[in-house]
Amino acid sequence: MESPDRQLRYFVRIAETRSLSRAADGLDLTQSAISRQLASLEAYVGNALFVRTGRGVELTDCGRRLLAAAKPAYAAIDEALDDIRDKEGLSRGTIRVATVHTLSYYFTADVLAQFVGRHEQVNLSLMGRSSPDVVALVESGRADLGFVYDVAVNSADLAATPLFDDEMCLIAPMAHGLPTPVDLNKADLKLVAFPPHYALHKMLRSAVRKLQIVAEAETVDAMLQLVASGVGACVLPSRIPDRVIAEHDLTKISIASPVLMRRIVAVTRKDRPPSPLVQELLQLAMEAAH
Repeated sequence: MESPDRQLRYFVRIAETRSLSRAADGLDLTQSAISRQLASLEAYVGNALFVRTGRGVELTDCGRRLLAAAKPAYAAIDEALDDIRDKEGLSRGTIRVATVHTLSYYFTADVLAQFVGRHEQVNLSLMGRSSPDVVALVESGRADLGFVYDVAVNSADLAATPLFDDEMCLIAPMAHGLPTPVDLNKADLKLVAFPPHYALHKMLRSAVRKLQIVAEAETVDAMLQLVASGVGACVLPSRIPDRVIAEHDLTKISIASPVLMRRIVAVTRKDRPPSPLVQELLQLAMEAAH
């Protein structure tokens, strides 16, 4: 039988999310696995703890009694563990960072390199994702810190720290024949873009009147390769290093209209104070942004 302690942790997570699927995602489990653990716990206590509804699950009377006892107890345990970690001033461990793909070319990599130079014993795990995925990773606890566009942050569980504003530019082959700066609403352009759920794709959809997206790519490298092969142009942050663009024989073109600007923020969970190492990494990011 699975540890009752772990099953109770699962139970508290299900109660907090009111959903087996959301709880499973946050715990990095399958829904069938967490359902089995819940069934085992319910068999142990001899009562149903949840009833299914059209929107998820709701606590039964027995479930509410168990949650009232278990949640404060685990909160006290977690607080004690965090306090011990804080007082010890951790110098080793793992920090999981999620970031939108574009930032790794001109911001995240520099910040993380500076951090690793100070803490060689710390293991850094970097995950490049779309904006919604970065938010979901931090929200579920699978990432300790996220770098994302503020328009994607719509969660009461997250705290957002503004970093800097990012201006977009058009990237095209050297012999592009386009006016500089270019008006995206007047130029007849075929564009390579990120998939629809990416924040930059949504920005283009809302700002450019006649948008012609002829290809999609999930990474900056793949996007630049498509542009270099003549498929079309693309819109990316103007901060992406010139050397990266030049490697593909491409050039940056400033955009006259529409104004394409986005704010980069760092996100952490509100209900769990960042560890000293995460706080230091966040401070480095804030310093690098100014």
